Amino acid sequence: MIEYLANPVFWVGLGQIIIVNIVLSGDNAVVIALAARSLPPQQQKQAIIWGSVAAIIMRVILTIVAVEMLKLPYLKLIGACLLLYIAIQLLVPENDGEDGIKSSGNLMTAIRTILIADLVMSLDNVIGVAAAAKGDNVLLMLGLGVSIPLIIFGSTVILKLMDRYPVIITGGAALLGWVAGEMLITDPVLVDWIASSMPWMHIHLPLVGDISWIQILGVVLVIGAGRYIASRDAEVEVKMVDLAEAEQQSKSN
Repeated sequence: MIEYLANPVFWVGLGQIIIVNIVLSGDNAVVIALAARSLPPQQQKQAIIWGSVAAIIMRVILTIVAVEMLKLPYLKLIGACLLLYIAIQLLVPENDGEDGIKSSGNLMTAIRTILIADLVMSLDNVIGVAAAAKGDNVLLMLGLGVSIPLIIFGSTVILKLMDRYPVIITGGAALLGWVAGEMLITDPVLVDWIASSMPWMHIHLPLVGDISWIQILGVVLVIGAGRYIASRDAEVEVKMVDLAEAEQQSKSN
């Protein structure tokens, strides 16, 4: 166990799991607050605690299942594509709204809402964390064990930090692009072919270990595509505002 903990690669993987889990769980923290906001003050804390505990258990089970499934051929290829999409969407501003989450004045109903909403919204989180764990269940449990309490009890601080320092989101998206690239080249269908036909694709770095140009490409793709889509959407929004103002002026005249 001491040798396990002394391995720098272990700590790099643990850091990846924690960062991925925190970055992708911001919306889940908001859902918990929205679902419990109409309860009496004394029941809000109960709803948050019990709803979060149920959601944590469910997420751990789903992530373990995802880790095992990613060992099957082709599933890592699909997971890598999904992870790239998720990472790019992180860099695209979302419309304001409550995502259809309804508050409830009943404790059990609020807990059920938290559980269902977390299940629906946790697909990206499960895929990202399972990919970062690389099949290591010990690493997975430690990563989830550290990051989930941070999300529950520090969700407000984390969300404010993300709003104040957007570089945190950019860094998280880049990390997902990195993990997606690693998923791609470690799929059972490709790993042997890459090792024999494209050995130059791998680079060895001290402390970090082997990395691939595909991982670097994943980072570049995510940041480039995310910023392009965000700037395009911003231009469209400006044009829509200009058109609306022009129509109002024409009607007033």
